Amino acid sequence: MRRRRRALVTAAAIAALSLAACGGDDFENDPRPAVPEEVSVEIAEDGVVVSPSEFGAGLVNFTIVNLGDTSASLAIDGPISAESDEIAPQTNTTLKTDLRSGEYEAIAQGTSAASFEFSVGPDRESAQDELLLP
Repeated sequence: MRRRRRALVTAAAIAALSLAACGGDDFENDPRPAVPEEVSVEIAEDGVVVSPSEFGAGLVNFTIVNLGDTSASLAIDGPISAESDEIAPQTNTTLKTDLRSGEYEAIAQGTSAASFEFSVGPDRESAQDELLLP
């Protein structure tokens, strides 16, 4: 009986010590990136319009609609350059890119539409404390 009790106490002590060792190292998690900025781009016969025209640096999802009568592609020119696939008339597409701070120009290639200048400010805040994000 004593041996059994001693074995049980020893096993409990070993289990307690092994559990105490788990999770002993604290570390800082890297913050989540900012939520991607949703930007609308309209390509029309008279020019390109970007809305909003000012936003923070980071991942940007451009939703581009071509309202013109000819195919076009959107070129982003600035500290970072990007270009969309060709967009057929009266259709839309998306362009995802990571932009840094600076001044940019949105150009509708393949058309005579006037370009549009927009600004990208400093990095947006982390989405660390935002709920219900994927």
